[in-house]
Amino acid sequence: MVLRAFDAEVVIVDAKKGWPIMMAKSDNLLASIPNSFMLDQFNNPQNPLSHFKTTGPEIWTATEGKIDIIVGTAGTGGTISGTGHYLKSMNPKVKVAGVEPAESPVMQGGKPWPHVVQGTGPGMIPETIDVSVMDELVSVTDEETLTMTRRLGLEEGLLVGISSGVAIAGALKVAKKPENTGS
Repeated sequence: MVLRAFDAEVVIVDAKKGWPIMMAKSDNLLASIPNSFMLDQFNNPQNPLSHFKTTGPEIWTATEGKIDIIVGTAGTGGTISGTGHYLKSMNPKVKVAGVEPAESPVMQGGKPWPHVVQGTGPGMIPETIDVSVMDELVSVTDEETLTMTRRLGLEEGLLVGISSGVAIAGALKVAKKPENTGS
């Protein structure tokens, strides 16, 4: 909606066709539109670096360094990778948990497969994801994602999208583990 407000043409590509098809469409548009450019979040090293420089310090400051686990989804992986690296640089004991769709557990060595969560689980491991910073990988099913998204609206009054549903469902799985009980 924001892009349309600036008279941008929004081109929708069916995500179920897979990442290579979506990228091919992007490449075709890039080649056909004069003076265009693509930020390429999946391969741009500035993606995780920006989170190392901004998101990580913001979280560290807001929590006064009292953070033991960070949980995040991995689409491009820039947020969880950059933020995770920063937090671990401040305290190596900070645990980083990455969340991905159970239907497409690529970071865990599984095969890509269609799922409902737009914005995460692209079916490949982009150059901007550093899986080595993650201490744990959490799988969340489509059903768990949709259920949590509805619950957030009905029980918490939070009208969020499914990527928030998968993130919260993953965070709750991590939080329920006995070894993650706070002190």
